[in-house]
Amino acid sequence: MIKSILSRAGLMAVLMLGLTLSACTDRTPKGGGDILVIGDSVMAWNGSNDQAIPDAMATALDRDVISKAVPGAQFSNDSTLLSAVGFDIQDQYPGGRWNWIIVNGGANDLGLNDCKCGACTPVVDTLIGADAASGEVPAFLSRLRSSGAQVMWMGYYAGNGKGSFEGCRDDLVLLERRIARFAAQTPGVTFLDSELVIDRNDPSLFASDNTHPSPKASALIGAYLAKGISARSARSQ
Repeated sequence: MIKSILSRAGLMAVLMLGLTLSACTDRTPKGGGDILVIGDSVMAWNGSNDQAIPDAMATALDRDVISKAVPGAQFSNDSTLLSAVGFDIQDQYPGGRWNWIIVNGGANDLGLNDCKCGACTPVVDTLIGADAASGEVPAFLSRLRSSGAQVMWMGYYAGNGKGSFEGCRDDLVLLERRIARFAAQTPGVTFLDSELVIDRNDPSLFASDNTHPSPKASALIGAYLAKGISARSARSQ
């Protein structure tokens, strides 16, 4: 799991990138589609070159993958304006019927909160409680599941120790342990940890900011998620 996010110095640049991406033509099919991806910059990174995680998934699966992920997005953003342009991951969900919905997020909720990746357990508790059943994340994933979609949460990879906000690691580990427990006890919800395919000691897997995935890493993660989807789709047939 990751455990680094955006630096303060680069935040405005990422927000502007997110606004630019959200202003592009929305190719989301009305009424739904096959695979929907929602999340933050880890999902969206390398997208300008069609080398983001969702692009790799589409290639591996030979299926239609629509990404609504926005750099800088929080799982829960209180700003109505920012939520409207994709900076609230829950509001990225366009509704409709999807076969699969892939989700990631939570890092920006910690790094951009008043706790600033310090004592952020109360933020984690709001997202998902110690019971791994209450909070915004379980409520949202249950909502997605009730639409008929299979739901997958992608866990972050571990940072290489050089990125910013390394202090987020302990709270993100706590967050994702709880989400994994929720998935284990909820039919139709899966947790896959991208940390299993990313070697934090391999510099070629990190972008120049030492936080986001390189194209090579996005390809590895996309293939890993695609394999998970294929395995679970086969069992459901």
